[in-house]
Amino acid sequence: MSVLIKSDKVEKKFGSFQAVKSLDLVIKQGECFGLLGPNGAGKSTFIGLLYGTSLRTSGDLKVFGLDPSSSSHQIKKRLGVVTQDNALDESLTVFENLNLYCGFIGIEYGQRKKKIQDLLEYMNLSHKIDAKILSLSGGMKRRLVFVRALLNDPELLILDEPTTGLDPAVRHLLWGKVKELHKKGTTIMLTTHYMHEAEVLCDRLVIMDQGEIKAEGSPQKLIQNYGSGFVAIFASLIKEDLQSALTHFSDLSFKEESSGLYVRGPKLENLFLLQEKLKVSAMQIRPTNLEDVFLNHTGQGLSDDA
Repeated sequence: MSVLIKSDKVEKKFGSFQAVKSLDLVIKQGECFGLLGPNGAGKSTFIGLLYGTSLRTSGDLKVFGLDPSSSSHQIKKRLGVVTQDNALDESLTVFENLNLYCGFIGIEYGQRKKKIQDLLEYMNLSHKIDAKILSLSGGMKRRLVFVRALLNDPELLILDEPTTGLDPAVRHLLWGKVKELHKKGTTIMLTTHYMHEAEVLCDRLVIMDQGEIKAEGSPQKLIQNYGSGFVAIFASLIKEDLQSALTHFSDLSFKEESSGLYVRGPKLENLFLLQEKLKVSAMQIRPTNLEDVFLNHTGQGLSDDA
């Protein structure tokens, strides 16, 4: 696979604040690549660098082999972006919004109607072609932003928190569409706060914090390398009682977090034995997941921007 994005020691400073620090990254054609991190980690800043809305301070960056600092116009022609904000004109209809956008990106007038109709059908929105944006639900507006991002048949699709605030049904519908696009060969970059979304969609991902990459790999590899096997979460439990019980289990460890006491270990049976010793049932017992890896690398504390 050819390299679509290559970042070599890329840095971005805003005055004395360093938003991106010496970022090394390679994204290959056809991948679905995740960019995860808490608010303020540098994800959106890096995305801005990719299509030239912001200029890097130092380092080398190539997208489609082009430098966004000097070739942003050529790069934008080849990518689609599902932005965090819908940015739709609510006084216009669905068709009028999309037709206007077609003009911005240079789609010939005679080709617009069929392209719009086909994509609306693809996103289960064809029945809303003449509806005012104001009348659409939040999920419909989000799907419409997907339609807009696909109008130029992008080689690279950037999804910046595409399903935030959506109900599970719409989220799963969009996951299905992303998987279809990925299967057809579209390269996808995804930022999300939903760890399960990253597990479901991404071939590879990085976890960023404070402008730096803290971990990189496939979701499965990251869970395998940084996970502990299984997790039990206790809500109503005295910490001293847990510490006393844990002296009988050399392979279990615990951490007090804002949502409860988390006990981790490689053997599921020992977590059940711990419950028996405590005479308290865990709120949840589950395998280690990507969220555990994420919290391990970024911590529990809220950033100033959270």
